[in-house]
Amino acid sequence: MVPWRSSTTGVNIALRVTPRGGRDGVDGIEQLADGRSVLKVRVRAIADGGEANRAVLALLAKSLGVPKASVSLLSGATSRLKQIAVEGDPARLAEALRRLAPTESTDLGN
Repeated sequence: MVPWRSSTTGVNIALRVTPRGGRDGVDGIEQLADGRSVLKVRVRAIADGGEANRAVLALLAKSLGVPKASVSLLSGATSRLKQIAVEGDPARLAEALRRLAPTESTDLGN
């Protein structure tokens, strides 16, 4: 199960963010204890004054090849679990997300 859903204007992504993670990057998909899937993201920024949130939005914009203005925080401003909206072509964004975080069924280790 993938942690994103297509919408008419783009995709919504469920994230689990690790601030002060040593580097900026996407670490794949994780299944939470309640069965939900999330995209694991880490950023160097600290979780103070919205710094980590801004770093997450910038990282996703760069990774998905969209302008920063196309990425917005829907919920979870003070939580590690967040919902992000990305505006753009839903099919292209979903393909970019699959490349960033292959699911086990598509990642054959080759």
